[in-house]
Amino acid sequence: MNNLLCFGFGYSALALAARLDKRAWKISATSRNSEGIAEINAQGFHGFLFDSKLQIAPDVTHLLISAPPDENGDPVLRLFQEQLQRLSKQLHWVGYLSTTGVYGDRGGDWVHEDSPLEPNTTRGHRRLETERSWLKLHAENGLPVHLFRLAGIYGPGRNQLLTVLNGSAKRIIKPGQIFSRIHVDDIAGALAASITKSNPGRAYNVCDDEPCPPQEVVEYAANLLGLPVPPEIPFEDANLSPMAKSFYADSKRVSNQRIKSELGYQLIYPNYREGLRALKSRLTA
Repeated sequence: MNNLLCFGFGYSALALAARLDKRAWKISATSRNSEGIAEINAQGFHGFLFDSKLQIAPDVTHLLISAPPDENGDPVLRLFQEQLQRLSKQLHWVGYLSTTGVYGDRGGDWVHEDSPLEPNTTRGHRRLETERSWLKLHAENGLPVHLFRLAGIYGPGRNQLLTVLNGSAKRIIKPGQIFSRIHVDDIAGALAASITKSNPGRAYNVCDDEPCPPQEVVEYAANLLGLPVPPEIPFEDANLSPMAKSFYADSKRVSNQRIKSELGYQLIYPNYREGLRALKSRLTA
């Protein structure tokens, strides 16, 4: 039986766990507190405390790392690098969830996995350093590492339909701003495809086919719900949090051709319109 250990069990990791066949997979995950462990167990998985005492079980075959780096680097590598070095031959697949922020700002131009990595935010720099640390483990110890650079994530419980409904949606206008995005079910699908077609050391952009200005998505969501379209707000007047502002620091179109050509993955939701329509059907079901 395959055995997946998830370091961090957030939105994307849970989507992968839900996709995998429980008859063929044993799935466990870490949390930093007892409440999180109880939640993991309640969902039918096995929860463990994320601390230095954790020992990666000898029957673990796959790892998914979704915990973000902090000011001191990657918390998983900080605590478990020596274990990972010893377990390189035991593990079949290791997936690290990164971000398209490692490419930095391209003024709306296209990027692919071999484009220069030039992050222009603190978050992007941390992700790039962490990517390099994981790839170093692959190069020096044979750890079967795969990088997944995720675009802006949406899906059930996290989408523009809900922000329009609760009145928090904003149509922020920054001329030339282009985002790529991805439905969480397609993240799970791409990860599952990579597990089937493992190619250690490879990086994959995980995004849909249609980058676009963010205000278009808000407008479409409002129209889909038959509600008023929120008014335009200039970026300078939007009063965004530092985290939200950091997303607007990058403008680029991200290519997803590698997940199609190498992994044979076909997107469930190739654009935001199909994704939002499916989510609306869940709201009204």
